[in-house]
This record gives sequence, C-alpha cells and structure tokens, in this order.
Amino acid sequence: MDLTYSEEDQAFRAEVRGWLEEHLTGEWAALRGLGGAGRDHEAHEERVAWNRLLAEHGWTCLGWPTEHGGRGLSLSQQVIFHEEYARADAPGRVNHLGEELLGPTLIAFGTEEQQARFLPKIVAVEELWAQGYSEPNAGSDLANVQTKARRDGDEWVIDGQKVWTSNAHLSQWAFVVCRTEPGSSRHHGLSFLLVPLDQEGVEIRPIEQLTGGSEFNEVFFTGARTAADLVVGEPGDGWRVAMALLGFERGVSVLGQVVGFARELDGVVELAKQNGTIEDPVLRDRLAALTVELEVMRFQALRGLATESAAGPSVFKLVWASWHKRLGEVAMDVLGPAGLTTESAEGYDLSRWQRLFLFSRSDTIYGGSDEVQRNILAERVLGLPREPKGA
Repeated sequence: MDLTYSEEDQAFRAEVRGWLEEHLTGEWAALRGLGGAGRDHEAHEERVAWNRLLAEHGWTCLGWPTEHGGRGLSLSQQVIFHEEYARADAPGRVNHLGEELLGPTLIAFGTEEQQARFLPKIVAVEELWAQGYSEPNAGSDLANVQTKARRDGDEWVIDGQKVWTSNAHLSQWAFVVCRTEPGSSRHHGLSFLLVPLDQEGVEIRPIEQLTGGSEFNEVFFTGARTAADLVVGEPGDGWRVAMALLGFERGVSVLGQVVGFARELDGVVELAKQNGTIEDPVLRDRLAALTVELEVMRFQALRGLATESAAGPSVFKLVWASWHKRLGEVAMDVLGPAGLTTESAEGYDLSRWQRLFLFSRSDTIYGGSDEVQRNILAERVLGLPREPKGA
C-alpha cells in the first residue's frame, strides 16, 4: 500500500483547500461546523444552498464516471477532497444517501431512463434521498422485511412501515426494499423501488432524539404508489441490489470522517487544557490512547480502500464506532459536573460535547450493529459455522 501522494494529487489538494478558503467566507462562514452527527437539523436550508454551490463548481459526485455527470476522479483525489473538506470544518453534506449510495447503485443496476431521470438531480442537489431499509422487526436482520408492494397496472402499490429513516422529513424520494412476491421469505422475493415521498399514501413522523434533533423518522406507507418502471434491477432481485448499495456505503468519505474525529479530539484536548483536567494523569493517558488509536484507524481505512478487503468495512465500522463512543465518554469526564447540566437554565440547550456523548451511544448500533459486524467477520471472513437459527 503506497501512502504517498503524487505531484498531481498535491496540486489537487491545494486546489480543494484554496477553493474552500475562498468560499467559506461571508455568509457561508456561519455554516462552519454545522450539521454534524446528531445535528442534521442545523441550518438545513442554508446547507442545501451551500451544497448547490458545491455542485455549481463541480464538487459533488467526484468519483462518478464523467458520462454520468461526475468528475471521474481517482481514489486518492476523492480521499483528499473529503480530508480537506473536514479540515476546513465545512458544513455537513445534505445528500450523502443520494450521492454516495443511490447514485452508484443506479450507475451499476439502473436503466438508462432511470439514470437520465435521477442522476442529474443528485449531482445538482435538486432532490434529496432517504433510505427505506429498516423496519420495526427488520433492522440488522434486513431479510425480515415485511413492507409489501403489489403491481396495479402501471404502478406499484406499497403498504408497510419503515423506521430509523434518516432525514425522510427533508427528502423528496426514498429507495425502499419491499416484498413483492406473496409467500416469499428472507432474501427471496424482494424488490428495490424508488418511491416519491410527497404523496397522500406516505406519512412521515420524526422521532425526537436525546440530542434534541429529529434526524430519524418513522415512515408509513398506506397505498402509496410509484411507477412500475421505478424498480431497480429485476422484480424479486432486490436483495442483490440492496446488498450492493451497502457495499458503496463505506467508501472514501470514511477518511473525511476520520479527519472529523481528529477535530473533535483536538477540541476535547483543548477543553481539558482550559479547565485543568489535562493534569489528571489517568485522563491524559486516555486522551493519548485515543490519539494513537485514531492514527491507526486512518491507516486501517486507507488499507481497506486500497485492497478492497472483504473484512475491511466490518472491521472499520467496529473500530470507529467503539472509538467514537469512548471519545464521548472522555469528553463528559473532561466536562466533569458541568456535563450534567444544560448550557441554559431555560430549555434543553445541550453543548457540543453533550451531543457528542449522547449521539455516540448509537454508533455501535446504526449502520450495522457491532453484533452483526462480528457475525459477518466470523462467518464470511473466518469461515466459522453460521449461528444456529433461533439462537
């Protein structure tokens, strides 16, 4: 694995850094740092406008082929962009699900008509997407999907419920895994549908979180409809498409995630210096350990991207989720008693570090729980016997 960057890559880094320095000023400067994990509710409309500015200047869909509206950049250049974007403390992106997940899936499995209809609007950030996978009884066990869809002439009619649907209340479309073959079970008989959310048959209920935001939602489909040709892949082949999409989920943006973690760690260290807790040898040792582990995490992520290891995504998810959770715990210990009260006597006004602690509780659950990731590594990588049914 070559961790050096070419002269061309270094020039690209300078281009990205210069553009961000030039444009994250004036009205946009107020958006720095907004919209992070657990804070998707912050300045949403303003961040949409910022993302459309990125699109106008060619900074969206960097790895997509040029024939589909992307820039066709190399892996190293995509990594550089995400690293520099995080270092600039630029606002959270609003269309991760469309740009990083659905777009590549449509490029791989979609029809020409689907690509022509949806890809340009993803590139331009004109339509936002939500992911309709999890259900009350089908979270980590996605094959237990019960939401149904049936053909009615030239449309699909959808009935069922999805939950933990990130930003559904802010999105125009959702890609939804439905059971389209009556009597089918597990991963058989599923289809991958593209469904408009602004219709009478869709009810979206935001779920209030401990952090004060409502990033996640319940989504109820009651006779909701979508066009018959908006099935990606063949009807009944939804499991293969859904799994391929998850393969795109942990791409180059994870390196930007690591840089974001570094900024959070630096903030906790600075806080410890300010309030004197840095003098506590145990706490100082914990901060040092987090620093070393973060650097190891970065190299692990680079290796996973370079080798496309089957174990890479699951190992990295286990590592960063645990690390981030412990960072939240250390942040609270640095705050001490102040971490137990809100910043204002009026209302539920949490500090940055309190939100970090509360939201990081979910890191080991969403996006594939630790238990599921360990099973994947045990069964698919180490070749151990599968867990008995019903165990």
